[in-house]
Order: sequence, then structure tokens, then C-alpha cells
Amino acid sequence: MGFSIHTRKETVKAMQEQELDLLIIGGGITGAGVALQAAASGVKTGLIEMQDFAEGTSSRSTKLVHGGIRYLKNFDVEVVADTVTERAVIQGIAPHIPKPDPMLLPIYNDEGATTYNMFSIKVAMDLYDQLAGVTGTPFANYVLDPEEVLKREPFLKKEGLQGAGVYLDFRNNDARLVIENIKQAAADGGYMVSKMKAVGFLYEEDKIVGVKARDLLTGETVEIRAKLVINTSGPWVDKIRNLNFKRAVVPKMRPTKGVHLVVDHEKLPVPQPTYFDTGKQDGRMVFALPRENKTYFGTTDTDYTGDYEDPKVTQEDVDYLLEVVNHRYPEANLTLDDIEASWAGLRPLLMGNAGSDYNGGDNGSISEKSFNDVIDVVTRYKADDASRGDVENVLNHLETSREEKELSPSQVSRGSSLEREEDGLITLSGGKITDYRKMAAGAMKMIQQLLKEEYNQEIELIDSTRYPVAGGAFDPAKVDEHVAELAEEGVQAGLSEEEARYIADFYGTNAVEVFKLAQEEPFEGLSVGESGRLRYALEAEMILAPSDYLMRRTNHILFERDTLDELKQPVIDAMAEYLEWTDEAKEEYTQQLEAVIAASDLAELKGRNN
Repeated sequence: MGFSIHTRKETVKAMQEQELDLLIIGGGITGAGVALQAAASGVKTGLIEMQDFAEGTSSRSTKLVHGGIRYLKNFDVEVVADTVTERAVIQGIAPHIPKPDPMLLPIYNDEGATTYNMFSIKVAMDLYDQLAGVTGTPFANYVLDPEEVLKREPFLKKEGLQGAGVYLDFRNNDARLVIENIKQAAADGGYMVSKMKAVGFLYEEDKIVGVKARDLLTGETVEIRAKLVINTSGPWVDKIRNLNFKRAVVPKMRPTKGVHLVVDHEKLPVPQPTYFDTGKQDGRMVFALPRENKTYFGTTDTDYTGDYEDPKVTQEDVDYLLEVVNHRYPEANLTLDDIEASWAGLRPLLMGNAGSDYNGGDNGSISEKSFNDVIDVVTRYKADDASRGDVENVLNHLETSREEKELSPSQVSRGSSLEREEDGLITLSGGKITDYRKMAAGAMKMIQQLLKEEYNQEIELIDSTRYPVAGGAFDPAKVDEHVAELAEEGVQAGLSEEEARYIADFYGTNAVEVFKLAQEEPFEGLSVGESGRLRYALEAEMILAPSDYLMRRTNHILFERDTLDELKQPVIDAMAEYLEWTDEAKEEYTQQLEAVIAASDLAELKGRNN
């Protein structure tokens, strides 16, 4: 069975004709993770998403699976241990998506603006490596002196450069991670429906027993009954909770906006992921990351109260990031006109929790004195000059560095929350991409218990640490070998070696299906490989609009802007034929795509400045 417009009608019908065990509201990474685990465990599962899968927060991240070295600034060792452990799990179940990509962290002597110095970064990286289990491996950390740093990245600012640390991190394709979870859930019998918006709840007395939803493709309102309903809608969590008008809702969320900008690699030649202080003494850090012959950088971190569906990149966002990047790369001289693409996303931060674990923000958990005391005692402990009791004594007497009652956006915790409300609605909120599987596993334990207690229904949960997403069923220790083998099949199907390898790396084991489809008559105006990818997206990845394909199933809009203009019309034409659009529908989808591209291009800002 495929996963396309042709299966969608039957899926919607099936959801209405039975009572589900579990209905999930929200098709970002959190909901996708719950859907995969629920469907694989034999739970009768449905998921509805008002946009495309991952269209909200989960396609708008920094596109990394972090190891959490930034937490070590405040010696949150437990958090780092959990994060690097979970990162390894994600790489194991989705080996074609997160890929190791060591991060360079240049150290400057900017007074009052530096998160680490050369001594403390080495201590932190050594501890990080031990927690990540990479000590003594090719991925172990190392330090560079200023000359070595500038040899590697000659555009970096020379003044004040002390050196750099290099440590293991992982690049990620956030939207692909979502769709691979969704596809696996569908393959395991789950009902996954995008462009379906929750508009109200169904009740028996005061208990929620389902959802009223509007099909945004047909305009029809449907009723979907379920024993349990879980809200995994990210920044929209409170909006969904407020669909119950029978009770007051105390807000849980405080969304913040993060912006990233893309320029050509020649404009900002960054050979590897780089993570640096802003130099603005604001306690924050910024990434510059190479991808697809481009360099993107971000992120901002500002409170947000606007339109959740369409957060905008503002002139203020652009000015901030350009100032920071031009400060650290003074020869780049980037301007607004150099920006080829951009994105703005909302982070589902929980309200009221102190303690930043995002963006390297110095949340004031410990003072500079306490930080130095910890460095000193850890160093002495490693040299057998201090006892474990000495270390614990220092950690138990840390001083706070700030007394602000109001937290800045960079200070809000990115922890997660799982609770069931009086009306029966389960809400899983907060968190970050690295934790999505773990969050879903926690929710599944609650769901298992509730189904047993309230419905006498026994389910056996899968071991989600070992259950691969779609395309990920191969040895994560042999990714390169597997990609090479798959690429051979692509070459035999008529693709160039470069294109075949790219597809193999991008789709994992599902590359085989892409190569099969590539052998059909190519769509007019598209290459053999592109035709195979588009057919696969149409038949197996539920694309319903051109931007679904060009923005979230592929990287065309964000990282392949050079070829987008010649690609978009053939893609529209092919989709119009496959999806049987009327002339009016085709024109509407064309206009939608142009609006998405214009927003990414920052056309409005550029128009104002020219």
C-alpha cells in the first residue's frame, strides 16, 4: 500500500468508521515519534496534522542532532549524558539521516563575551567524549592553535583568537526525520493524515472521546473517535487545549522564534560546522554550517506572539545575524542581497522553567567564580589531588550569577512535559528534536497504562531504541559501505554516480524504490534522478503541494536555490497531472509556491532596501 493522495480518502474514511485506540494531534517530530511507536506496538493509531508533516517547527531547526556540549558550561553532566546517549540511539534507528560532522569552536579573548577559554573547553570536551563514548576513537576531540585554526578557516577573525576545540556533533535533516517516522507508522497500520485540522473535541459527559476535524482539502468536517487523544502540537499546544471551552486553561507554552539565513559557500567559505560566541556580550552563540555548497547561519532567539503558521524573518533578525557573522568573519562583508534563502521557526519552550538548554545561552545558573572552582576541582580530581567528596562539595555550593526574575528567551528551559488533564486530554509538550524518541517512549508508557486501567486492553510496547524508521533498516556502523552499495543500483538504473550516491545517502534503503521509479519515463523537464525522487514523493511520501516536495521532502528551496527557477515549473506540471488538478487549482498551488519562495528569498525586505 502506498502513502499518497490516492490512499488518503480511504484513510480518512477508515478513521471515521471505527474507534481508534489513540488519536494524535500534531504531525511534527513529537507526534511522528509517538505514531511510530504506537502503530508498531499494535495500537490502533491515527494522526492528524493541519499543515504538511513537519511544516511547523520540525522543519525549521538548526538541522543538527546536538550532543549538548553547551550544557557543560553549567556542568549539567546528567543532561549531557542523556543527550549524547539519545543521539546515539537516533543515529542507530535512522542511520541515513543524522551524520557525524565534527564541530569547530573557536575561542576568543573577548572580555565578558566568551563562553569558554582554551583550558575550560578542553576539560569540557574530554568530559563530553567520555559521556559520548568516543574517547580514543577517530571522533575524539582535539584542540587547534590559532595558526591551525586560520589554516582551516582563513576567513575567521584573527584578532583575539586563542585557538579552537573540535568535538563530535551530528548534522540532521529535520523534515526527513519526521517523514520517515510518519511513513513507518503508516506502514505499520497507522492512519496518518495531513491537511486535517482539529477544530473541537467530542465528549461523553466531560471526558474527551475524540476530535472534530476539518479536512482542508475537501472542506468537510469529520468526527474521529478515540479512547485516548494526545496533543503533540508543539507551539500550538495551548491552542489545542483551548478547544475545550468547558474549563479554563493555564498556558504551558512560551514560544520563541529562531531565524537562519543561507548564503553561497563562496560568500562564506566554512569548511565544517562552526559554533562561536556572538561577541556582543549577550551570552549567546551562533552556528555557521556548510550544506549543499551553501553556508547557513543562525540562530536568533526572541519571544514570539505573532502568526504561528507563518513566522516571518524581520529586518531586525537579519541585521542581528549579519552583524554577528561579519564580526567573526570580517572579510565576508555579507549583506541582505547575499542571502539566497532563509527560514523562521518557533521553538515549543515551556513557560516558567528556569535554566536554558538552548543556543548556548548563559542562563546564570552558576557564577563565573563557581565555574572556575568546578574547573579547578575537576582538574585536581583527575590528577588525584582532590577527592570525589571535594568535587561534590563544590557542586553542592554553586553560586548563582543573576537575580533577574524575568527570564530572557534564551533562558527558558527546553525540558519536556507529559500530563493528562481532567478532560482526559494527554499533552506532550516542550523538548527538542534529539529527545523526540525518548519523549514518545514516555508517552507510550502512560498510554499503555491507561488502556489497561480504563479499557482492560493489554499492549506490549516495542523496544523503540532498536526499531528503525523507514529507510533506516541497516547497520549504522556501516553507513558509507551501505551507501556505496545502494549507489551502484542507481548507476545501473541510469543515474550518474554523483546523483546515485546523493539519493542513496538521502533515502537509505528506500533509495531502491527511488531508483526503480527513476526507470520510468522521466517527467518533462526533469532529470532521471529528479523524476524518480518526485514520483517517490508522490506515491510514498504524501506530498499534496509543490512546497511539500521542494521545501520538506528535498532541500531545493533552502540549499539548491541556483537550480530552483528551472525546476519549479516542471515539478508543478508533473504534480498537476498526477494529482489531477483543475486549471484553477494549479494556478492556486503555483501562487502558493511563489509565496513560499518569496518568503525564503526575503523578497519583501530586499524590495524595501533597494
